[in-house]
Amino acid sequence: MIAKPANTCSRIAVATAAVLAMASCTQTTPPHKPTPPNVSQTPTPATPMNQPEKPSATPSDNTDPVTLETATFAAGCFWCVEAVLDRLDGVSAVESGYIGGHVDNPTYKEVCAETTGHAEAVQLQFDPQRITYAELLDYFFQLHDPTTLNRQGNDVGTQYRSAIFFHSKAQQQAAQAAIERWQASYDDPIVTQLAEAGQFWQAEGYHQDYFAKNPGDRYCNAFIPPKLKKLGLDGKDDK
Repeated sequence: MIAKPANTCSRIAVATAAVLAMASCTQTTPPHKPTPPNVSQTPTPATPMNQPEKPSATPSDNTDPVTLETATFAAGCFWCVEAVLDRLDGVSAVESGYIGGHVDNPTYKEVCAETTGHAEAVQLQFDPQRITYAELLDYFFQLHDPTTLNRQGNDVGTQYRSAIFFHSKAQQQAAQAAIERWQASYDDPIVTQLAEAGQFWQAEGYHQDYFAKNPGDRYCNAFIPPKLKKLGLDGKDDK
């Protein structure tokens, strides 16, 4: 049986800079993620992401167009999930954002306060001829703990729920099959939510490619490199 992953993201707010400084020397538990920016510092509200299911691009005049598909996953901290999935061959783009809520234009601060019903999620475009949806699901079930309800490690709240937001009947069936397949690898029941994809709101700009833009971030470095090593992606760079 697969042991529960220990490298999950933590977003419990750090009280003061002094506590962080002390923690860097004496810490025995994973570091906590910084609090959301103050209201005066909060970027403009998130905007909906245009998400055609089958955008296409023509690599050359003599080849068939590349038909991309969309996948949307929630697995705790979107900084961590984005950093993993963006390294997969066949994935052409990954965006961090919010989905599954009842408020338009949610902000990071609102989502963290659990007032909008959204989950932190990533939405990606992928080439099914290079990586299948079933293969993406296998990565999904290995990069987080799908057995903890509304929680990833010290990340507690509905915004951190494990969820698969399907874009077609075929994706729904594949996701259900993956849940059943991966259940045998976990002692506890998988609690991953399976729901139809609705409006995906792109997160504020500073969340996009966060790990790539902040390679020295102490919080990210506690969790992301171990995930990449576990999945054999540590030698790959963000696209």
